[in-house]
Amino acid sequence: MSFDLAALRDDFPVTRNLIYLNHAAVAPLPRPAAAALRHYTDDAMNWGSWHYPEWMAACEGVRTELSRMIGCATGEVALVKNTSEGIATIQMGIDWKPGDIVVAFKEEFPANYYCWKLLEERQGCVVRWLSIYDPLDKIDEACRGARLLAISWVNYLSGFRVDLHAIGDICRRHNVFYFVDAIQGLGAFPLDVKACGIHALAADGHKWLLGPEGWGVLYIDQAVQDQVFPLEFGWTTVKHWPDYASRDMTLRTDAGRYEPGTLNVACSFALRASMQLLNGVGIPEVSRQVLALADRLDTGLRELGCDLMVERAPGNSSGILSFRKEGVDSVKLHAALKARNILSAPRQGWVRFSPHFYLEVTEMDWVVDAVRDSLKSI
Repeated sequence: MSFDLAALRDDFPVTRNLIYLNHAAVAPLPRPAAAALRHYTDDAMNWGSWHYPEWMAACEGVRTELSRMIGCATGEVALVKNTSEGIATIQMGIDWKPGDIVVAFKEEFPANYYCWKLLEERQGCVVRWLSIYDPLDKIDEACRGARLLAISWVNYLSGFRVDLHAIGDICRRHNVFYFVDAIQGLGAFPLDVKACGIHALAADGHKWLLGPEGWGVLYIDQAVQDQVFPLEFGWTTVKHWPDYASRDMTLRTDAGRYEPGTLNVACSFALRASMQLLNGVGIPEVSRQVLALADRLDTGLRELGCDLMVERAPGNSSGILSFRKEGVDSVKLHAALKARNILSAPRQGWVRFSPHFYLEVTEMDWVVDAVRDSLKSI
């Protein structure tokens, strides 16, 4: 699909109502996803499970679209309720021993913090806590003797995007299991999990993937699946799961072993459609548009004298930027923008913007003007 912004915007009716700058929280559904969801509900209403093979094809379609997006095999993709479940699958599935070392990062969203903190408190593991802003040589040093490193691709608050390839090289040299929370980057930036050496990755569908809440993806490299036991053990975990009379508990030979039961078919219809849209545009093109929009906001906000949480630079910037103005309550500023039909997110004393590719650069100028006017009125 060639990039035709005017045509693509028709797939995002939210643009008629809002300037939507909250994709780092919950994205609006694009028209194809909403249509796919309605198709499923109408089908289930009128035909029950008569078209069940089509339902399973929708679930498989999510795996297919993720494989296109990150360069993996469909057998390395499991469907999960959310990122937290994906992270917990890794954390609980590894056979930890007291003294095992994990490298983790203190600025993480709680989902990618609590699991590793729990290893410290309940299983006698040692967590080497770093900052995402630490230099690579400090990460390299921390990985010596470590068993696993867990990091978010893009920080949920500052928008800082880490160098996944460089960290992957470090993990490879030290034989460290490499886990990535990809929720704030997947769908917005290109990724080759094999080139980066990522062993496992989890993400929700409801942010940059433009899907519904309550459905996400978990990638686990085929080579390490036997290192991660599916503690959430159900009837579809096993090799002969279609045979209800079987009592053979041999695990499936693919990532389906991490899906313990019936899948979320409705959300699969919608998420597949959203991912098809993104893959059709092309993630590199999506990335260029996202960065252009966020860069325009960054420039305009700095001209207003606002403080940006981090300096944006090639290679580490993302679609997320958080700002504040000295002496201004960020919650009140968020509310003032919302009154102008601009949706942001107040986060820890900052206002967070997160535009997606279908927005227009001129809209970012309107947002900056709205911030200027709001700062005068609150």
